[in-house]
Amino acid sequence: MDIPAATIRDLTENHPRITRALWWATLVDEGILREWLSSMGQREAPERLAHLICELLLRLRLVGIADEGGYDLPLTQIDLADILGMTSVHVNRTLRHLRQLDLVDFKRRRLTISDVARLKTYCSFDPAYLHLRPSRPADGR
Repeated sequence: MDIPAATIRDLTENHPRITRALWWATLVDEGILREWLSSMGQREAPERLAHLICELLLRLRLVGIADEGGYDLPLTQIDLADILGMTSVHVNRTLRHLRQLDLVDFKRRRLTISDVARLKTYCSFDPAYLHLRPSRPADGR
């Protein structure tokens, strides 16, 4: 569904909260894009997969569908390969490697994380690119 330009203009000119929300969404999208570009070019496969696992954990916890120990992951290894720019065989080997390091386990579409802090350290996960910190105090100032 397309939103007419006049409607967008009206919303952004007359509703500052909507404008802030749109800017925030843009910041998040751009932050994720930069992080993923860096990940594809600078991280080896195990760190790239671990980083995706950490990002999904954080984002799924925010919406209440993950716990500290993991989450349901209805993706196949073929899906993960497509997301990460790898082959499904390489994803399988990479998951095995992370399993051998006792960082994660992936069985029956459930991803279990043994030690979240260790996994974050392993892949140098810094969630700042998601812009999740409130931009102003809770009292609205």
